Amino acid sequence: MARAANNSNKSRVSYLVIGGEAEGQRLDNFLIGHCKGVPKSHLYRILRSGEVRVNSGRVDAAYRLRVGDKLRLPPLRLAAREESGGEAARRQIALPVLFEDDALLVIDKPEGIAVHGGSGVSFGVIEALRQQRPTARFLELAHRLDRETSGILLIGKKRLALTALHDMFRAHGAGADKRYLALVKGRWLKATQHVKAPLHKYLLDNGERRVSVRADGKAAHTIFRLLVRWPTMSLVEAQLKTGRTHQIRVHLAHLGFPILGDEKYGDFTLNRQLPKQGLKRMALHAWRMAFRHPLSGAPLECVAPLPTGIRSAIAVADAASEREFSADNLDRILSQ
Repeated sequence: MARAANNSNKSRVSYLVIGGEAEGQRLDNFLIGHCKGVPKSHLYRILRSGEVRVNSGRVDAAYRLRVGDKLRLPPLRLAAREESGGEAARRQIALPVLFEDDALLVIDKPEGIAVHGGSGVSFGVIEALRQQRPTARFLELAHRLDRETSGILLIGKKRLALTALHDMFRAHGAGADKRYLALVKGRWLKATQHVKAPLHKYLLDNGERRVSVRADGKAAHTIFRLLVRWPTMSLVEAQLKTGRTHQIRVHLAHLGFPILGDEKYGDFTLNRQLPKQGLKRMALHAWRMAFRHPLSGAPLECVAPLPTGIRSAIAVADAASEREFSADNLDRILSQ
């Protein structure tokens, strides 16, 4: 692991020497894990400004650390508030395990929980896991899910496994086969639809991140399959062929089928009515992932059961009107 080369008090410049446990890790991910209590936005600001140095030189956030690298860290700003009792209790939230061995942990992330602390929250899934498993020597996120999204999340338990998982996710379509379920507004008509709409990231005046379809954006490809259709809403499966920020949410909104409960890209008037119908969350769930084990290469498939909130919304829709369309595999999906 990294060791301090001098006093690491966050009120002054500090230096760290990278050890074997951090080899191959992205600089931004290392800082997020190492600098507890420092807002993520502040960490990215000091990275962009060049205040973080590696071997006396400037590097970007994607730099991969090597054993022996010497990091210079400027004075760091801690979060202004202490963790409340309620937040401390939420660190003990149940994180159902879908698969685990010496190299890999796969959990079913609940909705409403960030995958890591920062950007206005003091803790996330990875911090909760580390607290729940105090003897674990290594736990690092292999990828991310939006705070509002539930479902399958992979965590590396060894550096070699984590590096292999990162390589797998960078390969996109050639790596993991990731499938999501989304309840959307409107009558979806096509059985299968490929969406190849480039995505552009930008910031609002308040610093909040947003994404839009724009010709000069990065290539993005999602395959949607219709599973169930009612008169006013549909359940679709989304298969990611690229892994852009908010990709499924923005592609669906762009098509005119926003995800129910999506507070960034959804139908805000409709969203206010959804809690009365039993839906109090964004209806997006990472339900299935097929991939090869990062060390053994053995094929794995993990399935996260459809959450109660989305099941309830489907039950309400069934009670209100007949299904206009139902794919053969829907019962299998709902029975997981």
